[in-house]
Amino acid sequence: MPTATATPEPRPTPQLVRTRLSVMMFLQYAIWGAWLPLLWSFLHTHRGFSPSQIGDMFAVGAVGAIVAPFVAGQIADRWFSTEKFLGISHILGGVLVWQLATLETYRGFLLFSLAYSLIYSPTLSLTNSLSFHNLADRDRDFGKVRLWGTIGWIAVGIGIGQWLLHRHTPIGADADAVMAAQAAGKADAFRLSAILGVLMGVYCFTLPRTPPMRGAQRNATAEALGQIRFNPLLTLFLLAIPISCIHQFYFVHTAEFLGRHQAGAASRINAVFAVAGGGLMTIGQIAEILVLAAMPLVAVRVSRKSLLAVGIAAYAARMALFAYVEPIAAATGLPAVSILMAGVAMHGLCFGCFVFIAFMVVDEQTTPDVRASAQSLFSLILFGVGIIVGSKIAGYVATLSTSPAGAIDYTRLFSYPMWGAIACLAALAVFYPRRSTPRGADGPATA
Repeated sequence: MPTATATPEPRPTPQLVRTRLSVMMFLQYAIWGAWLPLLWSFLHTHRGFSPSQIGDMFAVGAVGAIVAPFVAGQIADRWFSTEKFLGISHILGGVLVWQLATLETYRGFLLFSLAYSLIYSPTLSLTNSLSFHNLADRDRDFGKVRLWGTIGWIAVGIGIGQWLLHRHTPIGADADAVMAAQAAGKADAFRLSAILGVLMGVYCFTLPRTPPMRGAQRNATAEALGQIRFNPLLTLFLLAIPISCIHQFYFVHTAEFLGRHQAGAASRINAVFAVAGGGLMTIGQIAEILVLAAMPLVAVRVSRKSLLAVGIAAYAARMALFAYVEPIAAATGLPAVSILMAGVAMHGLCFGCFVFIAFMVVDEQTTPDVRASAQSLFSLILFGVGIIVGSKIAGYVATLSTSPAGAIDYTRLFSYPMWGAIACLAALAVFYPRRSTPRGADGPATA
């Protein structure tokens, strides 16, 4: 009589492979984090662009994510080794992003942003797919690797903030002069990103070889689309659109919002997190590290649906804290800056429990031969369609929330995404299945 056998433990991922992938993630997100949180204030305060024009910059920056599934995903899944594609892309991207430091016209900045987006955006999903390909167990290993991307974002956020504090903050100047000088200094963030991009490009050629695979169809994107038609991926992809819009409100408006509220406690906060809001935003990435570090334990015990719900609830809570910071401070007696820091810290749950878990769901719910394309399709939604729509909405809502004198009503501004997140949470509860079976032969069961 046959006896039941236990499922064998996944083989360990070699430490050298984990280290190499961790360095890749560090550089990948340091490149992006150097300038993205500061873009709104740089363009608004230094370049003098209108909210609508800045919304166009964020929107065009997402076009590359829309192109990615049809170009980068197909190349990586069918034609070309992923690590080589990443190397070439990052070197070219480094050359382009350097130019953004000096471009002064709306048209010039828009065109170069589009070109850079077409090159950089596809690399976000491909670093995920390369990691999944070379890790033995996604639940156990991916969080440990991906958290180094967050560390990279933190490092450049604090680094740029300190650079602005010590090199672009005139001593004895009034608040308006300080803000103008710091806004001008943010051009250096693009230069740092360019240097890191070229370094990343060279490093990518040393990464583990990740060759293309044969599949049931020659067009990997078409095959991936066929698998996305079913739950839970269908619900996940549909929810990702409004969540990405809400996520974009954070990156478009928070740096300037925090910069204004931070002024009263600047001496203590600047010593650690630096100036201009972007440094203070690294609290969110510190919280993200804690969440990602816990994922190897949490992901095998808590259902995917529950984790996604926690992430969406955190989006709503963060926007509520931003929108109603003054009434909350008055009711609790807490300093406003402490409430804002708690709101920023919600980013850990927002990213870790929704974005990070969502990429894991995409990986385990698709077959190995189309995973790069499926990851790119999800990036299309999260970093493409969602950012384009979210950026335009964020610019439009900013216009609605701005008085004739130029003052922004942040309660009104942040209440829109707060209610949007609450609606998404309700949709998740109704439409996302409680249990699902992985498509890939190497995927763990999900609850």
